[in-house]
Amino acid sequence: MDTTQATTFRRIFQVIDGNRKAVGDGFQVTSPMPGPRIRQLSPFLLIDHIGPMAIAPSETPLGSPPHPHRGFETVTVMYQGVLAHRDTAGHQGNIGPGDVQWMTAGAGLMHEELYEKEFTRRGGTLEVVQLWVNMPRKDKMAPANYQDIPSTEIKTLPTADGKGTIRVIAGSYEGVTGPASTFSPLTMLDVHLPKGSEFTLKLPQDYNVGLYIVKGDVLLHGNRPAATKQLVVLGWNSEEAHLTATEDSIVLVLAGEPIEEPLATYGPFVMNTNKELVQAIADYERGAMGKFEDEE
Repeated sequence: MDTTQATTFRRIFQVIDGNRKAVGDGFQVTSPMPGPRIRQLSPFLLIDHIGPMAIAPSETPLGSPPHPHRGFETVTVMYQGVLAHRDTAGHQGNIGPGDVQWMTAGAGLMHEELYEKEFTRRGGTLEVVQLWVNMPRKDKMAPANYQDIPSTEIKTLPTADGKGTIRVIAGSYEGVTGPASTFSPLTMLDVHLPKGSEFTLKLPQDYNVGLYIVKGDVLLHGNRPAATKQLVVLGWNSEEAHLTATEDSIVLVLAGEPIEEPLATYGPFVMNTNKELVQAIADYERGAMGKFEDEE
């Protein structure tokens, strides 16, 4: 890229490294958020990058056993391996490479995410990015919902240089609309860039924008590097950001209109006030978010 051109790109607020942690009984996770830039990434609340990790063949699926949620949505983007999902709202299904699962916790439910049985038996590599997306106050107690989005339903368009591809998961980009239904305006793109390709991202100037590097190395605006498992937080001074892939790369674009409302969080609950959190905990403890039959 010619860095002498007059184009003004979005300011780079910060490039954030993720913290490593263990989740459930079988997930190795890197998480660059939540963190100090959470306001600049609303409506997105959390990024958990699971793997890539080797799963040894077994007869016992591991993962995240039943746990509750209320007041937000979980979005699971699969890159390698297969997960099995079920929840107390009656939804269940498997999610494999290229698929996306968009679950609305809303008023509350219990759900479970484990390695799928056949994948567990044969073993393999697992890699998943899971996001938490906030819901506006007026929608936080909406009925739980589940959007199963297979890869075949996600439309793809080429980057301007014809070398890379853009999968539109949610929102609209260059006339292509993603299959996911959302409660607030947002755009989620899964961008695949081979080494040497370039991509100029253009989104509404007032959108919050984060770029999560799933894998690879990119150069931002011609001079700022970002690498695998780093999160780039951008500003609002321009509509555009420019990426050059210095290695084969995958970049998850997380962008949206911020939800400018109070945020109260406690573990798996995301509400607007502490009073609402207390109610969520009480509802969970009395079983109002449901139970699986094999837990009875």
